[in-house]
Amino acid sequence: MHKFFFYIFFIFNLLAWKEGYSQEKKLIDSLQNGIKIAKNDTVKANLYYSLSKAYWGNNPEKALLYAKRTLTISDQIGYQKGIGNSYNSMGAINMFNGNYPAAMDFFNKSLEIRIKINDKRGVSGSHNNIGNTFYEQGNFPEALKHYIASLKICEELNDKKLIAGSYITIGNIYLVQTNYPEALKNYSASLKLNKELGYDKGTAECYGSLGNLYLHLNNSSEALKNMMAALKIFAKLEDKMGTAITYINIGEIYSKEKKYEESLKYYFDGLKIYEEIGDKDNIANIYNCIGRSFTKLSKYKDAESYLKRALSLSREIGNIENIKLSYFNLTLLDSSLGNYKSALEDHKLFVNYKDSLINKENTKKIIQQQMQYEFDKKESLTRASQEKKDAMESQKRNALLVGFLVMLVFALVFLRQRNKIAKGKEKSDALLLNILPEEVAEELKQHGYSEARTFNSVTVMFTDFKDFTKVSEKVSPEALVLELHTCFSAFDGILQKYKIEKIKTIGDAYMCVSGMPVINDTHALDMANAAFEIMNYMINRKVEKTARGEFFFEVRVGLNTGTVVAGIVGIKKFSYDIWGDTVNVASRMENSSEPGKINVSGSTFELVKDHFNCEYRGKIQAKNKGEIDMYYLNKRDNLT
Repeated sequence: MHKFFFYIFFIFNLLAWKEGYSQEKKLIDSLQNGIKIAKNDTVKANLYYSLSKAYWGNNPEKALLYAKRTLTISDQIGYQKGIGNSYNSMGAINMFNGNYPAAMDFFNKSLEIRIKINDKRGVSGSHNNIGNTFYEQGNFPEALKHYIASLKICEELNDKKLIAGSYITIGNIYLVQTNYPEALKNYSASLKLNKELGYDKGTAECYGSLGNLYLHLNNSSEALKNMMAALKIFAKLEDKMGTAITYINIGEIYSKEKKYEESLKYYFDGLKIYEEIGDKDNIANIYNCIGRSFTKLSKYKDAESYLKRALSLSREIGNIENIKLSYFNLTLLDSSLGNYKSALEDHKLFVNYKDSLINKENTKKIIQQQMQYEFDKKESLTRASQEKKDAMESQKRNALLVGFLVMLVFALVFLRQRNKIAKGKEKSDALLLNILPEEVAEELKQHGYSEARTFNSVTVMFTDFKDFTKVSEKVSPEALVLELHTCFSAFDGILQKYKIEKIKTIGDAYMCVSGMPVINDTHALDMANAAFEIMNYMINRKVEKTARGEFFFEVRVGLNTGTVVAGIVGIKKFSYDIWGDTVNVASRMENSSEPGKINVSGSTFELVKDHFNCEYRGKIQAKNKGEIDMYYLNKRDNLT
């Protein structure tokens, strides 16, 4: 999925926390009139803050002007809540402008003040906004930690509107981890709450999130249905930012369906709004989308114009991700024109920028930030405990019994805090292990980074389901997600048995590798045995589901053995991945297989031939690889 979708839905989540947010002119006029007649400076500060929030996504300059006025008045009268509010507003403005370090700084200042004055609603909002900042930087464990902290306070306040917003942010974390059932569960819970409250803006945001989920599931009809529902509500509310976001999402849906003329219509509608707002980051993204669609339509001059504008603007704002995307799209354009020399140069620049996003230093900084956060949190808890102890000791009476009881209460509080820290660390470690292999996670925690490694002999397996797209069009999204989750969970259990490392799922495709990060000599045999167990599981499930009259999937499997490079990639989507020709050939093995069959290359055949009946298929043409020796594996009863 294009990274633009994650940026789009991040903005949805930030908007969800704007108390009383409205773009209607009546509200803004009412606030401005209120300021003119207000005699109390505290009231003025609050009105300026509300005005700043009203302009967050539409006019950053005015939003900043009113945020500064909030700060000036609040500072003069010592109004701590107003100071915290102004910092929060400045954080949001920097977030919309793509300045994440500045946004994080302001959000943390706001959080510190709000905790100090016990502004629970404000503390909840600050945690959410800090979570959004971590999310946009690809640090999903820290993002989830702050989202959950925010949700707990919302539940304590019994604020259903904010609880609904929390469900969306938490759902997004599950979405990027491809845990679609949990994402659907959270989005649906949010939609139900927003409808009960009659909160149209929140309802629109939920429809947008659901549309994004269905697009991940290749269910374009459901995705479009939900996006159109969101667009209708945003248009009714005259919400420019929400409308623009939805236009771009609808354009992406049509682009995925290869309806490029339709996609361009919605891209240009969204572009018009972002140009009014002055959102350069989104403008550069849309230029890339427009250029890509023009390339697909063979309108090469228009494509070149927009892609070069995307590259120029991305360089101006220093967005490396957008620069990388521009070079990738220019590579496709030059190839389509037959300008292979230019295409090669563009591809080299694309690779250079891609590498710059995943270099070791960036990875090290992310881990150091995470470790620094844990250290600061523990220090804060220690100081809080000490302050409680000092306060208790100052209130002690001479009576020994009273003093003993006070110390006993303190001890219980301290133990409870220590248990909370331990549980929090366990959750953080569990989430990290859900993203990375244990050995890599330990290396990160000990050294702050993990070196890329070459493994000379591993076995890679790909699986996918026959006619997945056709089946997905005939069943409900909920049933489709549940079936994917059930099958992939079974695959996960089989891999764990053979100590095989799952790499990722891509739609209905499943990828794993045996023989790393812990090296062994039995990787090919382990993978073959796991492949047969997966095949048997799918066959048995087909029998069960056929008996119940339910839909089922049939699986194709491909294996290849060779050398790979493995390491951590990404700042945006932090993950462990493998590369090399071995991976590409394994994918070709799966593409050339048949449902119910395990297709292996010659390199894998040599390592498992003594353990299985191997059916030679001959040399078979594989995409971009030429002819390759291929074999079907069959179980032999007397061997394992």
